[in-house]
Amino acid sequence: MSQVTNFAYEQLEIGQRAELIRRVEARDVQLFAAVSGDNNPVHLDAEYAATTMFKGQIAHGMFSGALISAAIACQLPGPGTIYLGQNLSFSRPVKLGDTLRVELEVLEKQPKGRVRMATRVFNQHGEQVVDGEAQVLAPRSAQTLEMPAIPAVTIGN
Repeated sequence: MSQVTNFAYEQLEIGQRAELIRRVEARDVQLFAAVSGDNNPVHLDAEYAATTMFKGQIAHGMFSGALISAAIACQLPGPGTIYLGQNLSFSRPVKLGDTLRVELEVLEKQPKGRVRMATRVFNQHGEQVVDGEAQVLAPRSAQTLEMPAIPAVTIGN
């Protein structure tokens, strides 16, 4: 287990940033398909995906959205944050093997603990693949918490 200290609303500053980096593997796409129920062949069938405009398998768009959620929940503001809303624009496909960099930035502190945040995702070439903005409710107090281990999951029938 690891410890994470969140940022309370009062500690957040305009321009404050955080990032999360994650390589996208075939297993990630398979697990996301299993959890979401989205089994579009462009994500799961290499032969079919090769015939599409993408020329290969791509990750689900909302996989990038899930990485944004992870960065907000685990880094900035961190544990205790409540997600209120998110808009996303997808500008490039995310391919298997891409390394994604999720960037968060505090844009505005609003009344009642609400925070408006920029949510951007870039691939390993520095190309933006997702642009968005989140509205969150920041924690009222700072805490250092033990983060549970991510469960091991086996793909199978």
